Amino acid sequence: MGKSKQVGKHSKGKKKNISKTWKTKRRTKDLDQIHADMIPVNAVKLLKQDVDYDVTGCAQHYCLHCARYFVNLKTLKEHFKSKPHKKRLKKLKEEPYTQAEAERAAGMGSYIPPKTVEVHTQQVEEDMD
Repeated sequence: MGKSKQVGKHSKGKKKNISKTWKTKRRTKDLDQIHADMIPVNAVKLLKQDVDYDVTGCAQHYCLHCARYFVNLKTLKEHFKSKPHKKRLKKLKEEPYTQAEAERAAGMGSYIPPKTVEVHTQQVEEDMD
């Protein structure tokens, strides 16, 4: 009698590629989506949301630039002073990439450097608490 052939590997129940899970776990909005949210009409809707108990902080404390909800006003103000928020503001200063810019890069027009957009931290109402 010979050895029995082993059919499976020792990875039963384990995910084969865990890197994809980690990359998409904390996925946030892209910069062009945030630029669309920063249009005044959309910004008012996001900052003045109705109470939603399924969202952190009942959807009352929202950072428009980072697309994040916070538990209370204090944590939102601390977030405004944090390094990730300041980095996001710096990235948002450049105008989003458009189809026209892609065509110019492919040789269908002359190069125009991207414009800068004036971005400031949003105003917080004190009576939100």
